[in-house]
Amino acid sequence: QVQLVESGGGLVQAGRSLRLSCAASGSISSINVMGWYRQAPGKQRELVAQITSGFLTNYADSVKGRFTISRDITKNTVYLQMNSLNPEDTAVYYCAADRARRMTVSGTGVNYWGQGTLVTVSS
Repeated sequence: QVQLVESGGGLVQAGRSLRLSCAASGSISSINVMGWYRQAPGKQRELVAQITSGFLTNYADSVKGRFTISRDITKNTVYLQMNSLNPEDTAVYYCAADRARRMTVSGTGVNYWGQGTLVTVSS
């Protein structure tokens, strides 16, 4: 089993930055891909960014150029650097991990999830 613990959420003004962290523990060898999803009230869950065990990354179009995902293998930690935040980024952000090489867009089938951390961007 894998446990994911997130931190870094909070209230921030539009245009500012936040960095989310997610530390993994447990059966670390079960993890290949790691990533971040988010869900805003009344909206579908969406995949924000993912990073493979080979450090390949991809991003949702809505965050491309503003967000950066990174991974520290020695610390079993994944980060999401969020720059130029806007109110549309307001959501609960969930760290996720899976044995698979890649994540699904919806999150369906992803095995390991963090508890979620709330990011609120004010205008």
